Amino acid sequence: MTTKLFLALTVAAGLSAAPAFAAEPVTPKAKGDIVLNVRVTDVAPDAGDPILTAAGAATGLKADVKDDIKPTIGLSYFLTDKLAIEVIAGTTQHTVKAVGPGTDVAVHKTWVLPPVVSLQYHPLPGARFSPYVGAGLNYMLFYSGKDKNGFTVDLDDGFGYALQAGADIPINAAYSLNLDVKKIWFDTDAKINGGALKSKVKLDPLVFSVGFGRRF
Repeated sequence: MTTKLFLALTVAAGLSAAPAFAAEPVTPKAKGDIVLNVRVTDVAPDAGDPILTAAGAATGLKADVKDDIKPTIGLSYFLTDKLAIEVIAGTTQHTVKAVGPGTDVAVHKTWVLPPVVSLQYHPLPGARFSPYVGAGLNYMLFYSGKDKNGFTVDLDDGFGYALQAGADIPINAAYSLNLDVKKIWFDTDAKINGGALKSKVKLDPLVFSVGFGRRF
């Protein structure tokens, strides 16, 4: 089972469970609320960019970056009943591979810390299914990288931007089920073997999350 399918099934299970919470009264989101969301998150990069020589010639290889699932947290503060600022934090580990005809080799494994700060709009703060949308910025920080199979790889940190959509399903006055999807746009310059090879890797991950929120 792929990580995307796993999270899709988890989200479907959460939606099907929503009627079970219907007996509990809904306390609308309100200005000054602080919400801590603890989630299971799948970061799924959309890389597949060509690997070139230092002179820019094609090698026939592409850079592939694998998914990873890890726990993450999100902290939101409601500026009004409908507007909130959220900061998310977590760290995932990804394998970078060179793939092509007859080639499928790991060249690097790295941890990445991709905090995202977003402004959210919650149009239905008192609903039993309370959706939201958001937009913001992120910063990709690569650390503790390990080179593989005789290759050396350098990845540049940098800023990107993100769009977000999600929903809260209240369980009671304090707790809710949270479903969240983000699309992050970010690319990094990858230098392989001291620059003998290079790639402009568009990571552009989809970030799928499911978890529980606690309102304070």
